[in-house]
Amino acid sequence: MEWLGSQRYGVFVPVGHSPDIDLIADDGEALLRVQVKTATGYRNGRWEVTLCTRGGNRSWSGLVKRFTSARCDLLFVLVGDGRRWSIPSAAVEGGTGLILGGPKYAEFEVEPGRPLPSRARPNRYSRQPRRGTQAVNGTRL
Repeated sequence: MEWLGSQRYGVFVPVGHSPDIDLIADDGEALLRVQVKTATGYRNGRWEVTLCTRGGNRSWSGLVKRFTSARCDLLFVLVGDGRRWSIPSAAVEGGTGLILGGPKYAEFEVEPGRPLPSRARPNRYSRQPRRGTQAVNGTRL
């Protein structure tokens, strides 16, 4: 949303369930359906972006919903270090995923933003207590 707003797009969030788009961007001439993806997978100097969905938060039914340009007009990707791409959906060649950071989609890279927060899970050596573990110190309930 931040980058689209900085490019003078009007940005709107769909109300209710919207399986194919995350945002609507108004460039003054047309409304663009925007699919937003984030990625933290980094291997061999490239960012691995998953485009397909595999069942959501319920047990997987085996149905894979692949990316297709018919469902949106623009794919916007933000990766772990803050790099961003605004890719016209017709230019996306992958249906399940794509690799960013090399020459293939370089023309669609836009100025970087803030890095994504770390998703590191706390462990027993973490300095910050886990949620729910700040119960009464030393007393049994």
